Amino acid sequence: MDGFQARGWFEEPKPQNLVEHGVGTRNMLHLTPHAGIKPFKRILNWDTLFPYVAQVVRSEKFDYRQVTEIVHNDVVLKHAIKQAAEQSIREQRFAKNGHRLLGRSISGDQDEEEEEGAKTGMSYQKILRKQEQRAVAILKEMGSTLNNTLLRITSWLLYKLLPCFLSGVVTNTKQIEMLKRASERAPDTPLIFVPLHRSHLDYIMVTFILTNNDIRSPLVAAGNNLQIPVFGSLLRGLGAFFIKRKIDPVEGKKDVLYRAALHLYLTHALKQGHNVEFFIEGGRTRTGKPCMPKGGILSVIVNAFMDGSIPDALLVPVSVNYERLVDGNFVREQKGEKKVPETFKKAISGIWKALNSNYGLMRIDFNEPYSIRELVNSYNQIAREDGSNKIYKPASKTLQHSQSTSSLYGTDVVCEEHRNLIESISRQVVFDCAEATSVMSTNALAFLLLTRYRNGGEEQQIASALDDLRNSLSGCKDMGFSGESSHIVAYACDLLGSDLVTRTRDENGRIFIRAVPSVESCIELGYYSNMLTPHFAQSSILMTTFHALLPAPEIADNVADQSTGVSRKKLIDSALENCLVYRYEFILNKPTQVLESMLQKQLDDLIVSGFLRINETNELNCERNIRRMAQSLDIDLGEDDDDYQHVGDSKQDLADMIYPVTETLEQQRYLCEVLAPFASTYVAVAQALQILHRSSMLESEFIGFVINDISNKVKNGSCAYAESISTDSVRNCLKLLEKWSVIEVCNQRGMRLISLNTLYEMSRDSLNTIVQKIEAVLPKFNAGHFRQQMFKDLSA
Repeated sequence: MDGFQARGWFEEPKPQNLVEHGVGTRNMLHLTPHAGIKPFKRILNWDTLFPYVAQVVRSEKFDYRQVTEIVHNDVVLKHAIKQAAEQSIREQRFAKNGHRLLGRSISGDQDEEEEEGAKTGMSYQKILRKQEQRAVAILKEMGSTLNNTLLRITSWLLYKLLPCFLSGVVTNTKQIEMLKRASERAPDTPLIFVPLHRSHLDYIMVTFILTNNDIRSPLVAAGNNLQIPVFGSLLRGLGAFFIKRKIDPVEGKKDVLYRAALHLYLTHALKQGHNVEFFIEGGRTRTGKPCMPKGGILSVIVNAFMDGSIPDALLVPVSVNYERLVDGNFVREQKGEKKVPETFKKAISGIWKALNSNYGLMRIDFNEPYSIRELVNSYNQIAREDGSNKIYKPASKTLQHSQSTSSLYGTDVVCEEHRNLIESISRQVVFDCAEATSVMSTNALAFLLLTRYRNGGEEQQIASALDDLRNSLSGCKDMGFSGESSHIVAYACDLLGSDLVTRTRDENGRIFIRAVPSVESCIELGYYSNMLTPHFAQSSILMTTFHALLPAPEIADNVADQSTGVSRKKLIDSALENCLVYRYEFILNKPTQVLESMLQKQLDDLIVSGFLRINETNELNCERNIRRMAQSLDIDLGEDDDDYQHVGDSKQDLADMIYPVTETLEQQRYLCEVLAPFASTYVAVAQALQILHRSSMLESEFIGFVINDISNKVKNGSCAYAESISTDSVRNCLKLLEKWSVIEVCNQRGMRLISLNTLYEMSRDSLNTIVQKIEAVLPKFNAGHFRQQMFKDLSA
């Protein structure tokens, strides 16, 4: 009966998609396991005629308890209300009397409170009642009304509407079974679903899949910008609880009451057995690659475990991908234009447009759950091995410290002591999600068009390149498509549309494919391409660093000298420095992994793949490689070989040298191009720092200046990457410069001002050093071996 497919007499068969989804997966839109269950009680069984109705009616129902009332009666919330009232009085005193009364304690007699409150025009009791009313309003606005009835109705509607614009919602059947087993083994342990956020459709699709596979639907954290008429109520009934996009309305001033309400709502939801879903990036990715994680909600969940409120929780990283994004694109925002706010009219217009379009496949992957308890133990083990005293220990309930309402982390202790733990877990979740995201056909085509075929190529050439890409990703990434590459290329072109990709046929009948040469098209294609960018990031950094360090080739009789190379140690050390430049752009390794070891392995892979070479005739090099591999496998080969231990420096240097391979120089260039758009953006930001000399500037104005500068460079041809026009990357670079203490950021009346640090203000040479440091990650295609290859191609 598992996976039984039935179609009602009133349903027309859907045309078969040109590209099949991956092996071991199923299309949820065609699965109705609760319909057509045999043996039939009668010949005309109603569920064979109405399979979708049978599916939603027979799916398992759960007890979804409301927690708003529980939170309202919590003593911690009452304390937060009192604290907020006291804070309000302090602010009124300060506004009227300035610093004279600022230092006076607010914890004195209530008569004194009322006397001082009366002076400001409002009594303490009135302020307290006002904060109580605000607490009720916060919980009413925040609370979810998750219920089985609306889940049923919405499931049926989705079964009917999704096929209008999606050819499939694909999941891996083994992953669903894994979630069921996890729920059955530990029914009292909440599942915490943590998807990467791509589309507004993400909010309901995880719920849709879980509901129809008899897994408890989660409460979903949603931004309050989605509280629009009709749709806000619908989302609330499907499990959404709404939180403010900006918790503290005034920079530097904590909203004590709101933070306490949110913390308590989540904690009590977990205690009541609710599963929870939240987007760890905070918002939808505008670039197509994962954003840096935000640990606020995760910290509340970890805190609930640390203080004994829940025995454990299972984190489930969820990877979501679309062949074509239902939300449209983020070109306007990347160009620096303001985001258009969500409205009822905009929502209706978007739904109507979606229902009359084709967005291809949607793929959802549920990764293996991991226990917060086990994660904490793992990080503690690493801390012990490193000799650190930072050991995270859950406190028993009897020894539980008093909760503070002044932090979203739930307690001041958590906010400080567990901050590193929260950051480590959140980075691991994002890394695992990115690794497990399936590659869709449009991702692969966009990646090839923006790296190997920026000027276009014949369809057969691109299909051959797609074969190479699929082979290189085999065993590393799951493919969201299958079939012949030539069919996949044609299918992806049709799906992306003529606004992004053109297909023309010449007089010989050959089809030529190329990306539309406009800024908007390249930015949107970059979104799809960037799904693969993190996978190749380490290789791209290594290759770019290698060619930057490689001495210029000496030419003799039109043949480049290939005897020049770069020492392995120097290459790895320089690559580690360049990785730091991208610290806010990519998560290159898990907190439990050593980046240097990963770069060493990636370098070995480049050598095996023929991109680089070593001195193969040197016997010492072979022995060193064997020892390096044995060390990675924890095999002890002994240290008896004196010749190895006391080898001369010159032989060591020779053994460690890495050399270029001329035959694969073109492929090396493609690898460098993977991160070239990001490097171009970073260099533009670094060069623009000159305008901050002896003057501060609004951050928004500086970002606008940089975006304009890159746009002009793209127009005049000095920048080859239109997708470098990215406000997200500009902001990430500013975070890096702030981390390096190159710039200072201060808030004045809600506005962010940036200025140069004193050292860089006084010394232009110091600023030039920063520019050169960032320029090191930019590929030099007009120098060295790349330049020689260019002249060779021109002469040919």
